[in-house]
Amino acid sequence: MTEADIKKVEEELKNTKYNKATQAHIGKLKAKLAILNEESEKRGGKKGGGYSVKKSGDATVVIVGFPSVGKSTLINAITKAESKVAEYDFTTLDIIPGVMEYYGAKIQVLDIPGIISEASSGKGRGRKVLSVVRNADLILIVAAGNSEGKIEEQVNIIEKELYNVGLRLNEKRPDIRIYRKTKGGVNINSTVKLTRISKEEIVSVLKEFGIYNADILVREDVSVDRFIDSFAHNRVYIPALKVINKIDLFEPRIPNALKISAAKGINIEKLKENIWKRLDLIRIYLKPIGKEPDMSNPLIVKNNSTVKDVCEKIHARFLNDFKYSRLWGSSKFPGQKVGLECRLRDGDIIEIHL
Repeated sequence: MTEADIKKVEEELKNTKYNKATQAHIGKLKAKLAILNEESEKRGGKKGGGYSVKKSGDATVVIVGFPSVGKSTLINAITKAESKVAEYDFTTLDIIPGVMEYYGAKIQVLDIPGIISEASSGKGRGRKVLSVVRNADLILIVAAGNSEGKIEEQVNIIEKELYNVGLRLNEKRPDIRIYRKTKGGVNINSTVKLTRISKEEIVSVLKEFGIYNADILVREDVSVDRFIDSFAHNRVYIPALKVINKIDLFEPRIPNALKISAAKGINIEKLKENIWKRLDLIRIYLKPIGKEPDMSNPLIVKNNSTVKDVCEKIHARFLNDFKYSRLWGSSKFPGQKVGLECRLRDGDIIEIHL
């Protein structure tokens, strides 16, 4: 019944004009739609509606695009994968994994079947395919075509389909704090002027989520969609790169996109560098006590990681038996004694004492 309910709410949203008199009702409808979509997604998961792909390596990148935009050629160009390449649609009927080795990191790259319009509603096995994207550390949105309009249309459709399943690209979580209470109604405070949402909309959304008593602290000029995102449980915030392929055939004038030719090798190294930067990884070198560090074998961790994070990644014993560590690189002086909470920078060398 949920799919029919979703269509009904979507239709009502489409036919309701936004104005001061309807803004609270529209907020309620959007909140209801978010709840219904989440319920639908949970039901799909229980039915075994997703691909099973084990994450491996230091990070996972998923290539998302329409059929025949050169995704298979691209994964072959940046990894050691052997994805089938052909000049017809839907070549990739399964998930093809590959490993991109860069700066000592082993980055898992997944080539998934082509996305089409209404994939988020299940068309073309879309829900199964999109379930893989949710676990990515970075999404490559790949488009190609013989006109700027066609390429922009592909990107817009893909971004919409990803948005519809709760993926928020290149966004941070809404800066909203919700403190539930047993009585007293809704009390709204904000540290900035709210120009995109009214108190009536906030109260309407809260009621739809079953919240009638709460203190709300809003720290950004939030829209009603962003406000709803702070309650939904299926939102995932993932960085994304827009990649235009096949520029050897047609090079569009589209801003904020990396233009490549996977077949001709144009800008492939630049793409790898951009992937590394957007993953926000750093290299840490381990120094055995009394020996030189192995500078050819870095430990890959997220930027702003601490000594504690490094110990946990190596083995639980390193954290349980930790006494202190010495740091070279970003330290005040070589071999500075530091503790678990010390934040590390790219290229640091640490010596862990147990």
